Amino acid sequence: MKAFLNWSGGKDSSLALYHARLGGLPVEALLTSMNAAHGRISMHGVRRELLQRQAASLGLPLHTLELTEQPGMETYEAALRSAHQEFAASGFSDAVYGDIFLEDLRLYRERMLALDGLQALFPLWKRNTTDLAAEFIALGFRAIVVCVNDSFLGQDFCGRLLDQSFLADLPADVDPCGENGEYHSFVFDGPGFSTPVTFTRGETVYRAYTAPKKEEEECFTAPAPPAGFYFCELLP
Repeated sequence: MKAFLNWSGGKDSSLALYHARLGGLPVEALLTSMNAAHGRISMHGVRRELLQRQAASLGLPLHTLELTEQPGMETYEAALRSAHQEFAASGFSDAVYGDIFLEDLRLYRERMLALDGLQALFPLWKRNTTDLAAEFIALGFRAIVVCVNDSFLGQDFCGRLLDQSFLADLPADVDPCGENGEYHSFVFDGPGFSTPVTFTRGETVYRAYTAPKKEEEECFTAPAPPAGFYFCELLP
């Protein structure tokens, strides 16, 4: 068995990597969707250089899907299948995801992988998200919130450290792990990191996006409505 991990740079993928390694699963590469026009992680908005520093600290080679800012479904799936085929040709058999309870997303991932003879693994699947968020902090991971969906959270949540205080302040309708897209994070230290990823916190900016067409909603690389987001700039 040989696996690659779908890496967002955030909390859930970090926990998925931790639990995969804990279970003896040989994760040997990372795959990240990038907004090629701006050189940033799709949806998270984190600069490529910080992503590269993350991968180097984790000791894993980084592969990227280079996408337009709001790719259509056909474009996204062509890039994804090309990456899957390259992994399969290199002896990879499995893909690891940090998904927790989104059934439709899991089925989509499994269907796309099966086209190229790969299997999906979900180390966090159906875990209680309150417990997972607490475990993330207790294990010593350190993360900063880099993006919030303004239909769930205000600007003041963006740029905060993901700690017990942050979790305590979340409204009751927000999932502790942000599993419904309420917020995204950037992990800069913790188990598996050889050194912390250093950065300087910059300004917080607001971006509004055009909603994807219905047939493109499964792309998962462009914001879905409501499409207003605050982003905290992290400077290398």
